[in-house]
Amino acid sequence: MLILFKFLYLLSVVIWVGSIIFFSFCAAPSVFKVLEREKAGEVIGDIFPKYWLVGYVCGIVGTLSLVFIAVYGGGLPPLRFVLFLAMTALGFYSGLVVGRKARGIKSGIKGAIDDAERERLRVSFKKVHAKSAILNMVTLAIGIVIVYLTALIL
Repeated sequence: MLILFKFLYLLSVVIWVGSIIFFSFCAAPSVFKVLEREKAGEVIGDIFPKYWLVGYVCGIVGTLSLVFIAVYGGGLPPLRFVLFLAMTALGFYSGLVVGRKARGIKSGIKGAIDDAERERLRVSFKKVHAKSAILNMVTLAIGIVIVYLTALIL
């Protein structure tokens, strides 16, 4: 049974890190390259909830697996556990807080009644987008560190 939870933990990490790499460096740039900016933003906006869901599921499955491994497998290096919890917290914060704020601002831009309000909202969106991108890269960096730490014990 212990091997199942080790497998689920590893699977969670590699799926999550792989999805971040694919979305950030392949899918999103291609969408913005092929489509006009407005339409590309709509497509990415449609993908984001699914993208975050992958992180939520991987975070929950990985965390539960680590708890099982720690309890029934004789312990776990605390650094790996803390890093995975940080990655999970960042994923949830990014999707549920920052993502929700970005969607609200985008909705406001579409419904803005004058150019000044629209421009103010665009500036706000750029700030939220920058925060989201930073959180995404920090989450990726933590994930890569976790993969490295895991490789050290193989």
